[in-house]
Amino acid sequence: MNNILITGATGTIGAYSALYLKERGHKVIASGRRRSNNGFFREYGIDYHSLDITDSANFEKLNNYKIDAVLHAAGIMPAVMEGYQPQKYVDSIVSGTLNVLEFMKNNNIPKIIFTQSLSDTAYLWSKTPTPADAVKKFPPNNDHSVYVICKNAAVDLIEHYHYKFDMKRFVLRLPTIYAYNPKEDFFVDGKKKPVAYKFLINKAIKGEPIEVWGDKTRVREITYIDDLCQIIEKAILSQLEGGMYNVGRGVGVSLEEQILGIIEVFSSKDNKSKLIYRPDMPNTNEFVHDISKTQTELGYNPEFDYLKLLKAIKQEMQLQRFKTLWGTAEEYPPPHTPSNWLQNKQLKSQSFCIFYQRRSKKNFICFDLRCSTCTEIFTTQFCEERRAA
Repeated sequence: MNNILITGATGTIGAYSALYLKERGHKVIASGRRRSNNGFFREYGIDYHSLDITDSANFEKLNNYKIDAVLHAAGIMPAVMEGYQPQKYVDSIVSGTLNVLEFMKNNNIPKIIFTQSLSDTAYLWSKTPTPADAVKKFPPNNDHSVYVICKNAAVDLIEHYHYKFDMKRFVLRLPTIYAYNPKEDFFVDGKKKPVAYKFLINKAIKGEPIEVWGDKTRVREITYIDDLCQIIEKAILSQLEGGMYNVGRGVGVSLEEQILGIIEVFSSKDNKSKLIYRPDMPNTNEFVHDISKTQTELGYNPEFDYLKLLKAIKQEMQLQRFKTLWGTAEEYPPPHTPSNWLQNKQLKSQSFCIFYQRRSKKNFICFDLRCSTCTEIFTTQFCEERRAA
């Protein structure tokens, strides 16, 4: 058994990893920027600490733990950033990672597992698998530019601490990780858009026609969360010094195969969605990861092919294991809905109050909603007092 600290534990990767590692006998200490996790981790016998990684003093609350490794999955992403606030990337990713490393150094924690963006190798994206040790760069002109600059800087900091303080490091380059989460939208260029595969799943459930845009043969690396968790545990158990490792299956799934699989798993037998081919529309990006290093050095063996992955997502939708932490899909605004939608929602519970600061200090609501983009959770009394003011 190992004692594992997870930063970013209220996010998708952090939450799934916490349960995966706990089920396999490890002691997990969960931390996240949310003040409350609604008692979710307590249900699984996991300690939770509200932790702002941008504030080095916050780490003092963890000094009494003996920690064998840190899974560092915290840091703001373009997918949750409304508008454009590049300083948040610097603060949460660069400064945050430095604070994590200093905490590790001061407490003799020997190993870090870090999640890296696949956009550091966007210049290589094609049907040819990207090697794990490809030179990292950053996309020069899109919403991921500063984000990847900061992720690359964090990797460099980790590398420095490896050589200077003998920390073992396992940097995992992630493709899109498929996992059930009730939130069905994200931000692209600071604007809210539906998550593509969740949008397609909803259409398949309703039996609605689905358009196949651009070149239907373009492929993507598609990975289920449990395969990522397998790699994380193997990195924890490894005696190697570590390095950069690609996450994935090493096999691309074509756009047509992706949509046909969603229809097979989510459409009812008597009302299956029909395909409408639109080669006139823009092409999607394509990329595949070379996972040979991950397999050879860590003993990784992917367990989820594409159809098994979709069936696992469907099962999670039915089980609702993370309801206490994230709520349900019905509690979130539909994609393309204005931010003030939540203000008009009927108050369903007084259990928690989420403070929203969109356009003014008074733009907030009280509602039983666990939103992954929220930075603060307050008591209902607090928000009632603010409303009165």
